[in-house]
Amino acid sequence: MTQIIRPGTAAGAGALLLLLGPLVSWVAELVTAAAWQDPPYSPLYNWVSHLGLTGPAQTAFGQVGNSPLGVVMDAGWVLYGTVLVVGAFLAFDLRKGVRPVIIVVLATVAGVGVSLVGLFQGSNANVENGLIVFHTVGAQGVMIAGNVMAIVVGANGARIGLGRAWSIASTVVGIVGLVMFPLFMADVFTGWMWNIGLFERGVIYPIMAGHVLLGSGLIAVRRSKGARLTAASPERAAGWLASAGQSLRIVEVARILRERPGQRAAKVPTR
Repeated sequence: MTQIIRPGTAAGAGALLLLLGPLVSWVAELVTAAAWQDPPYSPLYNWVSHLGLTGPAQTAFGQVGNSPLGVVMDAGWVLYGTVLVVGAFLAFDLRKGVRPVIIVVLATVAGVGVSLVGLFQGSNANVENGLIVFHTVGAQGVMIAGNVMAIVVGANGARIGLGRAWSIASTVVGIVGLVMFPLFMADVFTGWMWNIGLFERGVIYPIMAGHVLLGSGLIAVRRSKGARLTAASPERAAGWLASAGQSLRIVEVARILRERPGQRAAKVPTR
C-alpha cells in the first residue's frame, strides 16, 4: 500500500503544525471568552464569530457583541488557517497520487476559510459595505471542507500510517460535523436561533478535533518508527561487525598466500 506522507523532517514539521493550529485557536477562544463579561459570554448561546468583533459593543445578527479581546480571537483564526495549509503541504506527498492532493486541497479550503473569518469580522460595518460575503464564504467553506477532510483522512488512515483507532475517530468526528451543519443552517435561516453557539460549535469542534487526531497520529507514527530503528540498531551493528570481521579474514588469507608462493607451488604435483 502506497504511503502518502512525505519522508524525513518535513512530515514531522507538518504534523506539529497540524496539531498546534487547533490548540492555539482553542486557547485564543478561551482567553477571549473569559474577557467578555458584559454580559458574560455564553458558548451555547452566543455566536462563535462574535468573539472576533472589535471596537465598541454592537448588536449583530440578533445578538449583542462585546468582545474586548476580539483581536486575539481574530489572530488565532488567521494563525490556525495559515499553519493548517502549511502543515498539510509539508506532511503530504503530492507525488503519491490523487489521495494526498484531495487532502491538501481540502486543508487549503478550510485554512483559507478560517483565515477569512478572522480577517473579515461578522460586524454591522461589514454587512453594510459588503465585506460580510468573505466572512460568510470563509465560515461555510471551513465547515464543509474541514469535516470532509476528517472523513477522507480517516478513510486513508492506513496510507497515512495512522492506527485503526485514529482512523475511526477521524471518520466519526467528520460525520458528526457534517450532520450538524444542516441543523446549524436550519437554526439560522428559520430564525429560530436557539442555542446558536451550541449548533455552531457542533460543526466547528469536530473539524478541530480531526486536525488534532491527524497531527498527533502522525507524531505517534514517527515516534514508533524511531523506536523500532533504535531497537534494531544494536543488531545492525553486530551484523556489520561480523561482516567486517569476515572481510578482514579474507584479506589476511590473501596476504599470506601472496607472501608464501612456494607453499602454493608445493601443492602442484610435478612429473
